[in-house]
Amino acid sequence: MIFVFKLLLLPLAIIVHLCIHADYTSARLAMEDTSNPLMLLSTSAGLIYVEMLPAEAPENVARFIEFTVGEVPLIETDSTPTVSPGYYNGSRFHRVVPNFIIQAGSPEHNAHGRPQDYLADEINASALGLDRLPVILQAGEINPILNADSQQEFARRVLEPLYRQLGINSTEQLKTEESIIIDALQSLTVMRLYEFEGYRYQNRYPTRAITRGIVALANDGPNRNGPEFFILLRDAPWLDGRYTVIGKVVEGMETADRIGEKPIHPVAPDSESSRIYSIRKLN
Repeated sequence: MIFVFKLLLLPLAIIVHLCIHADYTSARLAMEDTSNPLMLLSTSAGLIYVEMLPAEAPENVARFIEFTVGEVPLIETDSTPTVSPGYYNGSRFHRVVPNFIIQAGSPEHNAHGRPQDYLADEINASALGLDRLPVILQAGEINPILNADSQQEFARRVLEPLYRQLGINSTEQLKTEESIIIDALQSLTVMRLYEFEGYRYQNRYPTRAITRGIVALANDGPNRNGPEFFILLRDAPWLDGRYTVIGKVVEGMETADRIGEKPIHPVAPDSESSRIYSIRKLN
């Protein structure tokens, strides 16, 4: 009986192997450049193959790979330094917004701790056209790329930083400098506005837009790139210029969509959220 059971398991193992191999083959065929690193995310929802983009963000791509197969110095909660091989193994997608984003790798939800240092952004805002996008459109409307859907949000995101740049800090100045404010607002680009927030851009490497299937690094502000990453389930132009793109899904978006079906709150992740078994480099 045991022998028969083993015989039944053998074809199943072969089928699983062939399925994984087939995914790898189609992933390779879908890659823009087969010399780029190809990463396999094995999750409880299925497999996701990601082509890394070292020509666009070399330092951040190298760091992501180091988190999976190399060594990155970490700070544990007990202040004992350690290193990061297999950093993502066993972690969960701690933030999920259906039809938008799945996110993983947060140090807040990882027993290994956080990196001792963070990497700078590698974003080419000019390649994204942000240096040519006006904050205020010709019809007087707010550029939708800012995702500022209220007057309060517009004041916080645009007017307050602009006033600081112009040195305006009183109600009286708002009245006497009105024409200067209007001129500055009409000439303000999205790139310049983001620079007010502390973002610093480079023109050495290209950068692509944040669209469905893109893998980018999460951050809590400019030049704060650590292990946390997200995968987009739909195009999100309001994220362009604010997050460093490191890769794109070439096979397994159906798995990402499956992970994205159930909303997960980042403060208290659901114990049933999808788990990352491992992330490994295939080439």
